[in-house]
Amino acid sequence: MPAATVRVAAVQQRELASEQTFVGTVVPLRTSTVGSTVEGRVVELLVREGDQVKEHGALAQLRIEQLQIQLAAANAELEVRKQELSELRISLPEEIKQAEDRMEAAEALAKYTGSQLQRARALFKSKTISEEELQEKESAARAAQEKYSENKVALALAKAVSPVKVLRAEATVAVQEEAVRQLKDDIAEHTIVAPFDGYVTMEHTEKGEWIAKGSPVVEVVELSSVDVEVSVLESYLPRLRVGMMARVTIGALPGESWEAPVAAIVPQADVRSRSFPVKVRLKNRDGPGGVLLKSGMFARVSLPVGDRASVLLVPKDALVLGGRSPVVYVADPLPQSRGGNVASAQGAPPAAEPAPGPAPDAVARLVPVELGTAADEWIKVRGGLKPGDRVVVEGNERLFPGQPVVILNREP
Repeated sequence: MPAATVRVAAVQQRELASEQTFVGTVVPLRTSTVGSTVEGRVVELLVREGDQVKEHGALAQLRIEQLQIQLAAANAELEVRKQELSELRISLPEEIKQAEDRMEAAEALAKYTGSQLQRARALFKSKTISEEELQEKESAARAAQEKYSENKVALALAKAVSPVKVLRAEATVAVQEEAVRQLKDDIAEHTIVAPFDGYVTMEHTEKGEWIAKGSPVVEVVELSSVDVEVSVLESYLPRLRVGMMARVTIGALPGESWEAPVAAIVPQADVRSRSFPVKVRLKNRDGPGGVLLKSGMFARVSLPVGDRASVLLVPKDALVLGGRSPVVYVADPLPQSRGGNVASAQGAPPAAEPAPGPAPDAVARLVPVELGTAADEWIKVRGGLKPGDRVVVEGNERLFPGQPVVILNREP
């Protein structure tokens, strides 16, 4: 068997708080009883218990036929109001232009009749025309001036009123647009949607039922992450803090374990047991039926809150996972000096010829371990290890029991 190149680290012994194990339950990160914001008849329940749902995904549909009719009528009325506004914006400038033309014509006539009156007065003084003819000219000039004044006032009024008419029409359109928007909102509220990604765990209604405003429709839980909730006696609280790492195992998932932080220490004790709820947060992953960790699962949580005791620590990189239990490889010294046959501590047969390359320094020994809680980049272990043992931290994923190894770092 050829020698493998590895890096090693020494098993450490430290005085740390011993672990206490607490039993608990997996609970959802969030639970929502989704209710209806309006009353109505359920025409379709779109999900069933166990279904996965997405945020804003439809859960149930209430009857909306009457609202759709009202919306169609409101949209038609809105189009009429918009058309009126458009026509008004076109017609008002034309009306002002016509009023300006009338005023200009009346002004020209007033000037003409005024000049005619001046000429008639001169002729009357020279006795060229009669007094009756002069009075006719005066009447014509007065009528023309009055007409000019009327048209001037009409033009000013048209210019002043036009913006008001436009604003009034725009307000009418805005009111109708709000009516349409409100109807659309009402229709949207008749579709009950999921508040977040999750799973349906309970149905509270069925197709054909009449539900009142606020009535529950379904219950949705979020399981992308879950909390394991345990009860911790008050005597352990001084050693407990948010963020400290815990080791979690699930009864239904033998061989699986999680290292997760304490997410919350609820400051309200059960007055009978004097214990406090503590939540350890785990990132969920895919599994049978959607997710691996499901609400209500039995769990055990190990927390470093006991009395200080001597424990063994190995680097996290030393762990080889994926089998029935975690293992580490120990680099044991060769039983013979270099140059002789290499015999492993586990009874491997001697090699027929020295393998080409560097001579091996040690032989790999497989050691099953039981994991404890983490301490930074190290983790507590129990098993066939002792302080100072050299555990493989690099190259261990391709090792076999009894395989010779060449240690790249000889310091540990």
